[in-house]
Amino acid sequence: MTFRVLTAEISHETNPFSIRPTDLSAFKERYFLFGEEAIRACGQANTELAGFLDVSQAHHWQVTHAVSASARPGGRVTSVTFAALIEPLLALARAQPFDGILLALHGAMVIEESDDGEGELLARLRAVVGSDIPIAITLDPHANVTERMVELANIVVSFKTYPHVDMRECAVQAGQILHRAMAGEIAPRTLCVGCPMLEEVNGGRTDVGPMIERLVMACAHEQRPDAFAVSINAGFGNADIVEVGPTVLVTYEGDPEPHQKLADAIADDIWNRRTEVLNDYLSVEEAAVQAVAHTQTVGSTQGPLVVADYADNPGGGAYGDATDLLAALLDAGVSNACFGPMVDAEAVRDLESYTVGDTVTLLLGGKSEPSMGGGPLTLTGTLKLLSDGAYIGSGPILGGLERSWGPTAVFAVAGIEILIVSNGSQLLDLEQFRAFGIEPASKSIVALKSMQHFRAAFEPIAARVIVCDCGALCTPDLRRLTYHRVPRPIFPLDG
Repeated sequence: MTFRVLTAEISHETNPFSIRPTDLSAFKERYFLFGEEAIRACGQANTELAGFLDVSQAHHWQVTHAVSASARPGGRVTSVTFAALIEPLLALARAQPFDGILLALHGAMVIEESDDGEGELLARLRAVVGSDIPIAITLDPHANVTERMVELANIVVSFKTYPHVDMRECAVQAGQILHRAMAGEIAPRTLCVGCPMLEEVNGGRTDVGPMIERLVMACAHEQRPDAFAVSINAGFGNADIVEVGPTVLVTYEGDPEPHQKLADAIADDIWNRRTEVLNDYLSVEEAAVQAVAHTQTVGSTQGPLVVADYADNPGGGAYGDATDLLAALLDAGVSNACFGPMVDAEAVRDLESYTVGDTVTLLLGGKSEPSMGGGPLTLTGTLKLLSDGAYIGSGPILGGLERSWGPTAVFAVAGIEILIVSNGSQLLDLEQFRAFGIEPASKSIVALKSMQHFRAAFEPIAARVIVCDCGALCTPDLRRLTYHRVPRPIFPLDG
């Protein structure tokens, strides 16, 4: 039998503390593609869509792909934008019958009318297709999974890596489970256990730390004939919503008792080890001191010192224009360094009125919320490059995918080459520097805005990695943020 399967990718990680709503232009800046166009762009890379297509080819499905859409993390998704995102999916669901539905979601979308964007999407989809058709979804492990999501989706599978490098593999797992459900071999459902925490204390790192042991337990449980997927979600603590924080999911059939026991055990471990911190967050001044020491003692002979600004990570909804780390590095006299991205479209426009090679005095960064991570800097330097910002990723996460910073400039101040961009995104691929004439492997210092994803591409070239907290919107000290909606008591706000 040839199964008819409807697929879509709709992803957004929403930071409700952001002052900038996420509108349709934000999705178009990253990608908002339909049908075959999406398959051509994403169908051969490390993406969920590629995994869906792998399963389709193996089982000879008839796939109809609705849309692939993603925007940089930011504020609540507007109602108009949400409707535009899901309408292509709903229109196809209305137009013809399907045997199954396979969706790549994020799990932390917050929209203007609801704290649970994915739950709302699934509810509107169920209103069209009914309750009998199996629906499988994939999630980012930084999902804030809600009861509504697991009630409306039969199958839920989250990535098992952070940095996320298993998107395609995760999608294949979800697709294989869906195939068995469509064939009538299994009748899967999903249970969910949460913790009274804003997020897993290490953000879900899977390269080191306690998450490694938990994933061993998860994979072992998946070998049971009645357990199809175990997902451990760190949650996204920068969301002031009711259903927030770490969750453990088991997609299973039959008696729930053994699966509930496994989920409870992992959730208990997350709670009991809530003070085991892996990252040592430096102040920007401390990071600058270490940068100077590395430059003086090692230089670039053993690879660069990578300095990650955790708090101004555009990948978590921060604005990407905080200046305190850059200011500290300049004040310390750091040399042979690169820094990026500085998200400042206004500064790029100013630089576009000059010629490469000109000496320019520029007001840079700090324009979004100067109180969080530093205000604008007046800098004099040399314009090194102007570009449309396009690049093709080469690393484990973005390999083969076309992306763009939008209008982009490289501005050299003292010993630091600064990548200034118009469209915010975290730094997680070497080509995000290299495509603009900056070779990070030859630098003594590489300062970048990212939390964890950068490690997949940058740790192989780094002598050492340090992380700092500049106090911007994605500060790891969540007690600096003012929460109103999260249930109390909750860790770490209440000890």
